[in-house]
Amino acid sequence: MTRRLSVAERLASTEKDALLDDISKHSEWDRFLVEQAVLHFGETRIDWSCNDIRDLLPELGTGLLGAVINSLRTAGVIEHTDRMVPSTQASTHAHRIAVWRLTSKGHVIAAQRRAARRSQGRAAA
Repeated sequence: MTRRLSVAERLASTEKDALLDDISKHSEWDRFLVEQAVLHFGETRIDWSCNDIRDLLPELGTGLLGAVINSLRTAGVIEHTDRMVPSTQASTHAHRIAVWRLTSKGHVIAAQRRAARRSQGRAAA
């Protein structure tokens, strides 16, 4: 027998579905911007949090930054340092967020992208 969802569970599920739908509507360009910020910070710092990159990015909408970070983690490009810091975003009321670092795979990807940008710059000159 299937368990029936409570009203609160149905409302939470509907809200989650709406958020996921909104995240999926973001362009590849938004995702690319987040990836570039992550690779830049990963190359220039030992570790970083979303506090560090959030101010560099345009308004992305609710959930996109976290979704891209999770995707990069799942792909093995970044890894959690097992450290947490308070969020600086006012709406989060200083809840704790992860501190990340690039993996060796992430460093290779960052170096390849940097080299590609350099060669494109020479070709345009």
